[in-house]
Amino acid sequence: MAVKVFIDGKEGTTGLKIFERFAKRNDLEILQIDEEKRKDPVEKAKMINASDYTFLCLPDAAAIESAELCTNPNTVIIDASTAHRTNPDWAYGFPELDKSFREKIQTSKRIAVPGCYASGFISLGYPLVKSGILPKDYPVVIHAVSGYSGAGKKAIAQYEAEGRNPELDSPRLYALTQAHKHLPEMKKITGLEYEPVFNPYVCDYFQGMTVTVGLHARMLGKKVTAHDVWEMMQEHYKDSHFVQVAGFMGEGTLTEQFIPANTLAGTNNMQIFVYGNDDRIMLTSRFDNLGKGASGAAVQCMNIMMGIDEGTGLKEYE
Repeated sequence: MAVKVFIDGKEGTTGLKIFERFAKRNDLEILQIDEEKRKDPVEKAKMINASDYTFLCLPDAAAIESAELCTNPNTVIIDASTAHRTNPDWAYGFPELDKSFREKIQTSKRIAVPGCYASGFISLGYPLVKSGILPKDYPVVIHAVSGYSGAGKKAIAQYEAEGRNPELDSPRLYALTQAHKHLPEMKKITGLEYEPVFNPYVCDYFQGMTVTVGLHARMLGKKVTAHDVWEMMQEHYKDSHFVQVAGFMGEGTLTEQFIPANTLAGTNNMQIFVYGNDDRIMLTSRFDNLGKGASGAAVQCMNIMMGIDEGTGLKEYE
């Protein structure tokens, strides 16, 4: 019998990507709501409670409302919004972080999919803190670049419009008040005592992301070299399907001394680079903001709960 899936918010970027990833699967039945009733709470409740898995691809307030419509104790809610990511009653959907995250995903009925930027930083920050290399009170500074697909429908239309503002040709720094919505989960999941300084740029390409952190070796919790940090990251992710640590200084992965942000577009993969020198150690996480940073991670979590290959339906596995 096919597993019943409902996507609440199928019209948005993340919802559409999840729908696309299900297109070739014959083990799922996609429940469809009438277009004119997609915001009707009574109709939505019927769909949610008839499903085995419901994906919430909505703004935060709407996601909270939809989650509250679920009265079926067997329905699993997978929320791609920010609304539940720091809620201890929800599993955090990043199974590669360690065994406890994977186990909670496997047994929970509520899963919060990580934010795109948060995925990148946490992939670096969680192992660094867990290993004792990064003190919990370290003054972390994050720099990140993203394709414009993560900025929402309105921004996508602006970037793709004829006669657009020429300022869109250049990278644009935003979140100027240091209140980006991914900061709370960055702090909570890594175990840091303070939220990082976060400098994200939206850029003139469609999808793909890099998130970068620089560390002063003299301020770390242990005396380590850049190579030591690389070895720790290699060990941490050695059994991961989707998170791979590139060779030290990018050896074997980078053809030039550049880290392009769009290389993994269209995949659920994530690559981690460790480089720099023994005084200033650099780490970068590279992935698709619409893949491992959103829809791909959501589908991966469902696959884990179903007890099947976690890469089922994800492009690089087909």
